[in-house]
Amino acid sequence: MLMPKRVKRRKQFRGTMRGKALRGNKISNGEYGIVAAEPCWIKSNQIEAARIAMTRYIKRGGQVWIKIFPDKPVTAKPAETRMGSGKGSTEFWVAVVKPGRVMFEIAGVSEEIAKEALRLATHKLPCKCKIVSREDLEGGKSGEN
Repeated sequence: MLMPKRVKRRKQFRGTMRGKALRGNKISNGEYGIVAAEPCWIKSNQIEAARIAMTRYIKRGGQVWIKIFPDKPVTAKPAETRMGSGKGSTEFWVAVVKPGRVMFEIAGVSEEIAKEALRLATHKLPCKCKIVSREDLEGGKSGEN
């Protein structure tokens, strides 16, 4: 599962997910991608499940890029514990995703294989997603030389 090797601080505030994605909203490497349509936290095991679903379908062909990384620790208190006595320990890691963020990219396979692989991956993710091509996103050609 993905998680940081080391962090400056062990615990973080929960924060808010207002607004649209300012960065990571263009397809930079691949030809097709998954774009978030709503804000959510995506766990590291959900990212891994989506990656496995895509790579299994394309059968070692093409290339897959993961554009999100779970760098936010989420804490939880044990069940049936009284209030107080500090914050709980880290349970899992999440990637904060805002609407418009490109989460996965794929290239090197035909359009129908790419779209089906991305469709299978969206079922593993907790938020509504869109499957887009490089041409669909305005200014998507800027990544090429």
